[in-house]
Amino acid sequence: MTPKGEGTGTLDERISGALVGAAVGDALGGPVEGYSPEQITERHGGRVHGVVGPWNGDDWPTARPIAPYHKGDGHVTDDTLMTHALVRVYATVRDHLDAYAVAEHLVPDLMTTPRWIPELEAEALPLQRIFLAEKWLVARLHYGHVDPREAGTGNIVNCGAAMYMAPVGLVNAANPAGAYAEALDIAGAHQSSYGREAAGVFAAAVAAACSPGATPDSVVAACLSLAEDGTRAAVEAVCEVASRHTDFESALLPLRRAVAPYDTVGPDYRSPSLGARRPSRLHSIEELPVALGMLVVSGGDFRHAVLGSVNYGRDCDSIATMAGALAGALGAGVPHDWAKTVAESSRLDLDAPARTLAEVTREIFGRDVHRRRAHEAAYAALAGTPCSD
Repeated sequence: MTPKGEGTGTLDERISGALVGAAVGDALGGPVEGYSPEQITERHGGRVHGVVGPWNGDDWPTARPIAPYHKGDGHVTDDTLMTHALVRVYATVRDHLDAYAVAEHLVPDLMTTPRWIPELEAEALPLQRIFLAEKWLVARLHYGHVDPREAGTGNIVNCGAAMYMAPVGLVNAANPAGAYAEALDIAGAHQSSYGREAAGVFAAAVAAACSPGATPDSVVAACLSLAEDGTRAAVEAVCEVASRHTDFESALLPLRRAVAPYDTVGPDYRSPSLGARRPSRLHSIEELPVALGMLVVSGGDFRHAVLGSVNYGRDCDSIATMAGALAGALGAGVPHDWAKTVAESSRLDLDAPARTLAEVTREIFGRDVHRRRAHEAAYAALAGTPCSD
């Protein structure tokens, strides 16, 4: 069994674990996305235990509703493409980001630079792969010239922004409140309501997982200290149920029942309810609470958390992306065989974004220290008190 994450590891190791772990979770969940646990078991003759092929086998190029995407065989999806794009924005700006950075840097990256798209098995603009909720960024910011801080209003409310917020948590390692605030600002360009809230809470969870001595329970506690409205209620309900389980098999249905009152999509994932993905203070996306729940069930073990997320079904590539990022940030080892297969199949260097983000994170922390000391000196002068070193 993969060693459990118990808040151990250097900054570089946490960042690598989170980003590689997120990509691995994404790739494992992609081929069974949209199906139920029962359908997954029937299709694969049991639970999924690693990298599997496309749901429709060799017919994937034409089989609906997945075509033309080659989901499976270790290919990452748009979750990873967007995560790596956000890392590139940090590498350009080399400081904390906001909604304007999305407009000035992320959107052009999606629109103008062809990259290898694993599911298309071709070089293409990322814009040609991302979902409609992400294309919204281009429509609103590039063509609509909407204020970036408000551009997310009107988009469908889903996990679109939350799924790529791990870098925000890593840049704010061990500072959940800072990660939450920064992610809310960034996500304002993409999402509103509980979709935006989930982006903030997921970033906070990743930051909390990076804290020395962190555990799944301390990560959940950090989320509950910051989350608002339906997101907080859903995380609390799901993680309370998760605390009664130590294996994902017994937890699959209880976790779904716990999150169902807060989920707007409804029981049939491919046929969303009439009120699906609309703004509400009472609801939550499903993916984040379930990912946190699987982290609790697994005790921080990477394989267990990710496989539980994958076999949960529904939007399991995003659930496993989040669970993989959290377990990796806690210090759980990402299985080398999985990471190697995903990197080779996706034709991506999964380690390079982590090296880049670690370097940038150190630069940003240095700037934060300088800004904080300048503020302390200014306040001391105003208050007439000595400035401590």
